[in-house]
Amino acid sequence: MLTLFSIPKAFHGDTATIQRNAIQSWMRLRPSCEILLMGEDPGTADTVREFGLRHIGTVKRNVAGTPLVSDLFARATEAASHDILCYVNADIILMSDFLAAVQRVLGHLKSFLMVGQRWDLEVKQALDFSEGWEADMKARARSAGRLHGPTGPDYFVFARGMWRSVPPFAVGRTAWDMWFIHEARCLKVPVVDLTRATTVIHQNHGFSHHPGGKEGIWQGEEARQNLALLGGYRNACTLRDATHVLGPDGVRRRLIPYDLKRCLVTPVTTHPLMKPWVRILKSVAGFRRSG
Repeated sequence: MLTLFSIPKAFHGDTATIQRNAIQSWMRLRPSCEILLMGEDPGTADTVREFGLRHIGTVKRNVAGTPLVSDLFARATEAASHDILCYVNADIILMSDFLAAVQRVLGHLKSFLMVGQRWDLEVKQALDFSEGWEADMKARARSAGRLHGPTGPDYFVFARGMWRSVPPFAVGRTAWDMWFIHEARCLKVPVVDLTRATTVIHQNHGFSHHPGGKEGIWQGEEARQNLALLGGYRNACTLRDATHVLGPDGVRRRLIPYDLKRCLVTPVTTHPLMKPWVRILKSVAGFRRSG
């Protein structure tokens, strides 16, 4: 039914624990999903062999050695056994409600991009996947976790052939995830927010995998290049820009006041003669730039 693909970091220390937790949660989805692990970082090939998954080792990288989103998506789409694919970050725990939500959307829409918010949670130990583990994780998320804001979606569900051309973004840096929502909107493809129907858990982690740490990831040269490829903050779409939402009553179109704000403010900010009205419109509409 679904091909999941991801590109893990090196399997060292807490990162190894977090990624093994995530991958084992994907393996428990029913009906079973195809899982593609990509890249050549230490531990990836060993994990593929241990869990009996599929491996795509070679992914194009930029001059800094960071894998490129364009090649990641192209290779996964070519190799996938299913026509519905899901990119998911390797620190994300998925549960049965995720696949149930995907199936519900598939029953309503022929074209789509499915995204959603995540719950940020401290998980430092290997999970016990015995009976009742999902209920325990959901309870932990709501008692000790935090629902992340509308930026930074960590998964994308889409149909094969949807993307015309993906820019060569650096994986794991800023801005590239926003491009997929923006591109879906440009293609007039429904963007469906699954947040209300799922509990997707992001296991909190550090940033030692980047020599510049968190600041390097968010403000370094690769981040600046990603933002340029996005076309700047004017194209920075978040979950506020989802056109549909999945709720108890099924898929429905959202009323998007935020869309109205963008429609009102963007033309004003791009026409110098109307700049005096910018402050007034921002105040009235409560506009806040995505990003």
